[in-house]
Amino acid sequence: MLPIVEAPRTALHPPRINAPLAARWLETFLRDELLGRRGIARAVIGLSGGVDSAVTAYLCARALGAHNVFAFRLPYRTSSPASLADAALVVEALGIHERTLDITAAVDGYLQNEPDADARRRGNVMARTRMIVLFDQSAKLDALPIGTGNKTERLFGYFTWHADDAPPVNPLGDLFKTQVWELARYLGVPPALIEKAPSADLEARQTDEADLGITYARADAILAQLLLGYSDDQLVAHGFAAADVQLVRRRVEGTHWKRHLPTTAMLTNTAINEFYLRPVDY
Repeated sequence: MLPIVEAPRTALHPPRINAPLAARWLETFLRDELLGRRGIARAVIGLSGGVDSAVTAYLCARALGAHNVFAFRLPYRTSSPASLADAALVVEALGIHERTLDITAAVDGYLQNEPDADARRRGNVMARTRMIVLFDQSAKLDALPIGTGNKTERLFGYFTWHADDAPPVNPLGDLFKTQVWELARYLGVPPALIEKAPSADLEARQTDEADLGITYARADAILAQLLLGYSDDQLVAHGFAAADVQLVRRRVEGTHWKRHLPTTAMLTNTAINEFYLRPVDY
């Protein structure tokens, strides 16, 4: 049987995936984590109109049944109408539950007291407000919020701490962005979501790749080898541009703190997550 992750064609290409096998594995993972470990049959997803949340919705529908998936569109007043329309394509294709809740009043209720907040701060408030909604709706629906962040974003720290990364289960967290696109094509996600430029949709005309300063394809190819322990000099020898290698390594090394639970001051040998780990915590 072919492995889930296949060898790249060349060093300059990101690793491919065996999409059918990956889909089956992730469906099994979701059923095991929700039904098996937690006894929860329903999933709540923030449906942004992007490919990551779309793939997550498709996987949840396959794993749990469309009737057990609740998608929430959570626009702010500056959100792109196209994002709402793209999210609607996923709802229509899958037949999952959908509700649109405008977060403008909640966000502005706080930001009206912070007139000097820049775009980064405003975006973080929007992201955290959306997560408040998803966790509250999960309590209402007896459901579990499902994360949508991919491996590239997580390694780059390209997410809002205690927002995008907050859901307790994440099926895409070990897939690079380019691999999410592969899986999306296999699952039948509408082409409009796969082909458009990825964007957090926090500002007009904002795109992920412009923010990051590198394309996902180049970033993923470098990340795949960086994680295997190759030095910067070795990566350059493999054909990568030195500036790209430095950018990727700087982003990964500068965001370790975002991939960990809060640091606990240890006073005993039973400090949670420092010393005290039950077998299932490993």
